[in-house]
Amino acid sequence: MTGNVSAPGLAAALAAGTVVLDGGLSNQLESAGHDLTDALWSARLLAERPEAITEAHLAYYLAGASVAITASYQATFEGFARRGIGHAEAARLLALSVGLARDAARRARDAGVGRPLWVAASAGPYGAMLADGSEYRGRYGLTTGELERFHRPRLEVLAAAAPDVLALETVPDTDEAEALLGAVRGLGVPAWLSYTIDGPRTRAGQPLERAFALAADADEIIAVGVNCCAPEDVAPAVEIAARVTGKPVVVYPNSGESWDAAARSWDGRTTFGPEQVTAWRARGARLIGGCCRVGPEGIGAIARALGARRG
Repeated sequence: MTGNVSAPGLAAALAAGTVVLDGGLSNQLESAGHDLTDALWSARLLAERPEAITEAHLAYYLAGASVAITASYQATFEGFARRGIGHAEAARLLALSVGLARDAARRARDAGVGRPLWVAASAGPYGAMLADGSEYRGRYGLTTGELERFHRPRLEVLAAAAPDVLALETVPDTDEAEALLGAVRGLGVPAWLSYTIDGPRTRAGQPLERAFALAADADEIIAVGVNCCAPEDVAPAVEIAARVTGKPVVVYPNSGESWDAAARSWDGRTTFGPEQVTAWRARGARLIGGCCRVGPEGIGAIARALGARRG
C-alpha cells in the first residue's frame, strides 16, 4: 500500500513528470536536537527515538516532498550486531524504518496533503556500515559476490516491508553497483541506483558512462543518478545518465558545503539553490531533492521551482 491510497506507481509518475524527493534526514534530526555522533548514525534512533524519525519525514512531506527516504541507510545486521542487537530485532528495526515513513505519510494526508506520497527504503553502501568514511572511496577489498551477500539479506527485509521503491544510494564504485544490481534482482520492488561522484567519475575513479551503463538493461531499476555530491557536478552527470541508460534520472546533491572529518563540522557556503533544478529537469532529471545539509526549507524551494503541489 502506498503512502496515498490513490497514488500511482512511482515509475508511472516519473513517466508523467517530475517528483520531489526529501532532503537530508540526519540534518533534520540534528536540528531537532538529536545527537547522531554514533556509528549507527540516524539508524540509532530507530531503536531509541522512532517518533523523532516520523517527525523528520513529516516535515519534508509538509514542505513539498513526495518521497521520503527511510532511516535505514546505515542500518545493517552487522552494524546492529556490534551494538548487541540480534538478528530478529535488527530485522524488526529495518522494517520499522519503512513503517515510520508510512506513518508520516498518513499524518501528512491528515494535515491536508493530497498529492501522491511514496516511501523509498534506503540501502547505503558497505562503507556506511564501516562508519569510517570508506563509503566515499569504495574499493573495500571485497569481491562483487561478497558485497552481494552482504546487501541481499537486508534488502530482502526492506522489500518485505513493502516500500514503493528501494533507494540504492551513495554508491562509490562500479563493483558495489554490480553487487547491488544482483542483490535487488527478483525482490519484486523497483529500485533506483544513485552514485556519489567527484566530477565525471565515481568516487573510486571510474567514468560515469561505464557506471551508469551497468543499470541500462536492469528491469528492476526505474531511475539512475547521483546523490551526496557537489551541486556543480549534477548537470553533467544528468546528461550522461539520461544518454547512457534512457531512464529517468534521480539527483539529490549536498548543499555545497564541505565536511571536515577531523573537526566533525561543515565548512564553506551553500551553493545549491532552487534555480538549478529546472536546468536539471530539462536535461532529464525526474526525481529531484537534496542530501546532506538540505532541509525542509530547501525542499520547499525546490518544489516551488518545479511547480510541484504542496497540498
